[in-house]
Amino acid sequence: MQNLNGKKIVIIGGTSGIGLSAAATFLAHGAKVVVVGRDDEHLLNAQETLGHDAIIFVAEATDSTTAPRAIEIAQNRFHGFDGLYHVAGGSGRKFGDGPLHELTDEGLEATTRLNYYALVYANRAAVRAFLAQRRGGSILNVSSVLAFSPSPKHFATHAYTASKAAIIGFSQAIAAYYAPHDIRVNVLAPALTQTPMAQRATHDENILRYIKTKQPLDGGRVAIPEDLDAAAVFFMSEGSRFITGQVLAVDGGWSVSEGQHHN
Repeated sequence: MQNLNGKKIVIIGGTSGIGLSAAATFLAHGAKVVVVGRDDEHLLNAQETLGHDAIIFVAEATDSTTAPRAIEIAQNRFHGFDGLYHVAGGSGRKFGDGPLHELTDEGLEATTRLNYYALVYANRAAVRAFLAQRRGGSILNVSSVLAFSPSPKHFATHAYTASKAAIIGFSQAIAAYYAPHDIRVNVLAPALTQTPMAQRATHDENILRYIKTKQPLDGGRVAIPEDLDAAAVFFMSEGSRFITGQVLAVDGGWSVSEGQHHN
């Protein structure tokens, strides 16, 4: 029930990190995938990792035409569309995100567009496609454990946190609305994960010492993208056909651990 044989899946944000790992895993479980990345920097690595079994192209997730284009490619090339995995997003620090009293208007707008608007665009495209096909499918969105378990000393980017919390509310609202159409919508909420976005934190010795007690599972480490793959396969498979509106924290114990700060 948890294989993906014959599933046609679109991954937005799939040329690096969590999305790329999932794309490789989906292929290994029998799916066909269309992968969208935001720039050429990671394109070659994605092509080398996924080979000719995936359709990969570069486009901005914040462009409202990107997800409809990816879904149309899946429908035309693979003759169907069964699932959307929306991973795209990122830190807004370089735009001006931070603690509320330091947050700039530009930081608020850019961070919200990157993390929330892009996801809404993709989810809208997926729902429209499912309704047009007159059969259901699965949407899996990536939020963050920070959406409900803040860490003020090391992770005080309040526009980012708000946008990730909005993903949860949005996902549960559309899960409720579209359940009669057999459209499932669920959320993964990872803690600190080794991705290109996380370079600041994963190279900070103070943060890494904190993570040993905040994410205590498996020796107290930063998550790797592969830690999310099994859950992603489950939510894309028929094994989750009776599950919608749920948030799964893949966080190494973050949300149930106090975490110790070191001077």
